[in-house]
Amino acid sequence: MNRRPLGRSELVIEPLVLGGNVFGWTVDEKLGFEILDAYVAEGFTAIDTAQGYPNWVPGNPPGMSETIIGKWLKARGNRDKVHIITKVNSAHQPQGLSADAIKTGIEDSLRRLQTDYIDLYFSHWPATENTHEETLAAYDVLIRSGKVRTIGASNFDVSMMKAAQDTAVVKSLPRYEVTQPLYNLYDRAQFDALRPYLLENEVGAITYYSLAAGFLSGKYRSKADLGKSPRGGKAENYLNDKGLAILDALDAVGKELDATPSEVALAWLVAQPGVSAPIASATSVEQVKSLARGVRLTLGDDANARLTKAGA
Repeated sequence: MNRRPLGRSELVIEPLVLGGNVFGWTVDEKLGFEILDAYVAEGFTAIDTAQGYPNWVPGNPPGMSETIIGKWLKARGNRDKVHIITKVNSAHQPQGLSADAIKTGIEDSLRRLQTDYIDLYFSHWPATENTHEETLAAYDVLIRSGKVRTIGASNFDVSMMKAAQDTAVVKSLPRYEVTQPLYNLYDRAQFDALRPYLLENEVGAITYYSLAAGFLSGKYRSKADLGKSPRGGKAENYLNDKGLAILDALDAVGKELDATPSEVALAWLVAQPGVSAPIASATSVEQVKSLARGVRLTLGDDANARLTKAGA
């Protein structure tokens, strides 16, 4: 597996990040431990979560995903062997990306994760009520104190990224080394707009919704299929001519390579310029193994072109 640097930072990871949004939602603690064990056994190290995962579940205490991952880290004693990614301003909280919100957020995340540092700490959503200088200065304090190694920006468009990075240069503050945009075979506009800037400035990209809320797994092919999973409702947005054309292309390439649609979709993502690694979640050990097969799968030029054309 070719490991990839995250921007100009010291972090280097394999081309897959395990999504922790399902922990505390469709995955309980016991199954979560099994999934995390299987993931590291496959040779991967990067795990993504957030202070807001999955706070949308009624009755959940805050940060259940971080809590489950933290218990696993303590039980396995392997903190130095994995890369932990988490985020602040997950729920568009009133304080946004203020210094106080970041100071409180990091302490809560460290406590739940049972660690004293975060490898990659993201601004989860932009917060226009806070200046980039205030936000980056707060991150500077965390980096200097050893609580955070590297920072990133999720859901920032090109103008936001440029403004933040320019502020970092002018004010001698840490810059965002990684971005986390929406990107998959269907949803391309956000990353396509960002990519030239990221490549020119050596900023890494960890993509989310890499399988389009599960649609690219091929599990949802009609409205009758939407009830197969709690995430099925989001897949309905892809049930149109474009989405079905992509599934046809995934089926055809998968048949040629003896691979599932989701494996082919991940292989396509990993092959795209500017992508450091896709995020993908799993609700079973077998799904973890499938994710690993996908990012290890090599597509030929013809297959890559057919997939790209199908989702254009």
